[in-house]
Amino acid sequence: MPHRMTSRRGRAGFAALLASLATLGPFSIDAYLPAFDGIRASLGASQLEIQQTLSGYLFAFGVMFLFHGALSDSFGRRPVILTALLVYAIASFCAALTGSVQGLVLWRVVQGLSVGAGMVVGRAMIRDLLGPEDAQRLMSLVTLFFGLAPAVAPVIGGWLFAVLGWRSVFWFLTAVGFVLFAVSWKLLPETHPPTARQPFHVVALLKGYEEVGVNRRFLMLSLAAGFNFNAFFLYIVSAPVFLGTHLGLGPRQYAWLFIPCIAGIMAGAQLSGRAAGRLAPRDTVRIAYAFMAAAALANLAYAMSASPSLPWAVMPIMVYGVGFAMAMPSITLTTLELFPTRRGMAASLQGFVSGMVNTLTAGVVSPALSGDTRALALGMAAMMAAGALCWIAYLRMSERPSASSGHAVP
Repeated sequence: MPHRMTSRRGRAGFAALLASLATLGPFSIDAYLPAFDGIRASLGASQLEIQQTLSGYLFAFGVMFLFHGALSDSFGRRPVILTALLVYAIASFCAALTGSVQGLVLWRVVQGLSVGAGMVVGRAMIRDLLGPEDAQRLMSLVTLFFGLAPAVAPVIGGWLFAVLGWRSVFWFLTAVGFVLFAVSWKLLPETHPPTARQPFHVVALLKGYEEVGVNRRFLMLSLAAGFNFNAFFLYIVSAPVFLGTHLGLGPRQYAWLFIPCIAGIMAGAQLSGRAAGRLAPRDTVRIAYAFMAAAALANLAYAMSASPSLPWAVMPIMVYGVGFAMAMPSITLTTLELFPTRRGMAASLQGFVSGMVNTLTAGVVSPALSGDTRALALGMAAMMAAGALCWIAYLRMSERPSASSGHAVP
């Protein structure tokens, strides 16, 4: 274990760095959402083309999840993160200079291909260094820091767009990418020694994907995490319509949604950290689902009975954030524990499954539902229910003994 991880200050610093790396992906979404209309007008693009800048980013983000962790299992955690940060910064620079919507889609795809490395590899790094209880505490601390950036991103993006135009958002992302590269170059440790690395062979890689990907418990856990997050994410990617059309807010007023929601995420992360060592992960997740279910049902009842207004329209989403943030560390670490020698690959595939759900939410579900707040509320409730059903299926698979051996079914 690196020496600085033995002190509370060192753990907080490491968590802040990992959180910064993990949140770069969501930050790159939230920061430019307030500039959608400006980009469309500047580039002469349609609303569908602007939506493709988000859908293309998310699709690349999800697909590349398949490789970040596996590459880090073979070549080390640090080189993969540093290379990805450099590619991200260059792609952001090119996006700021582009003169067409097609060029913007292209560079957003390149951003998506690189930006997920910090999220995937960071999870593996935490488990490389720490046992289950300490890992949950650190994962919760990462989630706590993680909650700050999405609250700040749309506010920064809205003000940059209003004062300097939409290109300034991508100049800002360029600066963030290069700063994170420099800080990581100096401070990020290597947590995966050469003796523990897996050989990088295509056949072995495919065999590893098969081993992890066909595991039913893994699939249920990954889908549970994906649906839990996407019930919340639906409102994030629908923010231009939800805030601009339904609530009548301008680009500088996105904080009305994001700050309460991220406050909920931070509260859930704190609850998860306090539960580590006191409650079994299953009990933590059960309590988290109580928060999520109550919030989704309250949101649905409000949407069906009243016209959207502040602050009532955002309060259930805030409470939902408490639940999903409380569940996320326990579900993530439970997933990684299924494959202790292939944590990077497990983190990759978990991210891929969640990323594909993200892509469907941004590219299909949000455009279909965002025009009606009642439909959005139904979408949240349906995704929450799907996540709960996947979690229940995982529990039943884990508790059902094999007929021949008496062990849990894989």
